[in-house]
Amino acid sequence: MRIVIVGGGIGGLSAALALRREGFEPQVFEQAPALLEVGAGLAVWPNAMRVLSKLGVAEAVFERGGQLKRARWLDSGGRVFKHFSFEEDDAPAVALHRADLQGALLRALPPDSLHLGKVVRGYECARKDVRADFADGESVNCDLLVGADGLHSRVRAQMLGEERPVYRGYTVWRGITSLEHTALAPDTATEIYGGGRRFGIGPVGRGRTGWWATANEAEEVEESASEHRGKLLRLFGGWCAPVTELVEATATESILRTATYDRAPVRPGGEKNVTLLGDAWHPLTPNLGQGGCMALEDAAVLARCLAKCGDADRALRRYEALRYARTATVVRYSRRYGAVGQWQSATAVRFRGALLSALPERVGRSLLSWVFDYDAYGVDV
Repeated sequence: MRIVIVGGGIGGLSAALALRREGFEPQVFEQAPALLEVGAGLAVWPNAMRVLSKLGVAEAVFERGGQLKRARWLDSGGRVFKHFSFEEDDAPAVALHRADLQGALLRALPPDSLHLGKVVRGYECARKDVRADFADGESVNCDLLVGADGLHSRVRAQMLGEERPVYRGYTVWRGITSLEHTALAPDTATEIYGGGRRFGIGPVGRGRTGWWATANEAEEVEESASEHRGKLLRLFGGWCAPVTELVEATATESILRTATYDRAPVRPGGEKNVTLLGDAWHPLTPNLGQGGCMALEDAAVLARCLAKCGDADRALRRYEALRYARTATVVRYSRRYGAVGQWQSATAVRFRGALLSALPERVGRSLLSWVFDYDAYGVDV
């Protein structure tokens, strides 16, 4: 079966690796001329680590990342609302630089399976196959086309229309630094809450700490890279250590700033041998750290469905049915979690603090377990 994957990010590379594990030889077409070490920290939670273990890259990811063994929620003054440890499981939680995860996946693939500088323009379905057309005038025929080309996917736009993603009212900044500070809790994911603002901290391996910050603001606000650090120091001035210390230790040009978007859950379909994967299908707000994890799950289920069903059309419909309920629930949960986290009024902030403080640890574990306990290789396909 000739399989073309559009997009060489986490989703596209993991799909290629999962498909190769099942005996296929997919080709990946990525628009960037080179895969550079860009991005910031990301979390690979147990549901995704189980996939990476099956793909043979979990050890490399674990070695380059920082293990997360516990989590805690604080207010901006440093008062702890709640803290709990993650249960010992078959798969750890790891945080690392996005480039380290992408590199681990890339090294596990044959070099000739990745084609760079290939900007997809669209596709055309014939009676027996699909033709992918690229901006350089070249075309590739295949039996199956997978759109893993991110939030602004061209494959999705052709399949489902040019609908804009939905802005959720806040901006996210991300950075990584090697700062050493006594307030940094080892092996811990920390989330700090304020009025319309949040700050997250966690180890990302190799002596580095990753951080992220959010603030409510209009979608059209513009900001140059030279302004990032100064703006964040104003937004988070007076917060507990090591919030401003982490920002000060990060070069302003290396701080990434993105608006927060997602989409209403929808099923792909309408094209016989074309499907979507990862952010191209179900982009998430970043609140649960599940964007890359959902793409890894997609990759495993897609590959298993193709291996079992053989027929591409039947396999894709089975894959889409299996993944829709799971991804739609995670999208909605992430959006609601973020909405509560961005509450801004003094009354809402006090209520949120009381709610987090009163939340029993077993309830917090339960809320996370239905996300973390999922095993993409245990699903009945």
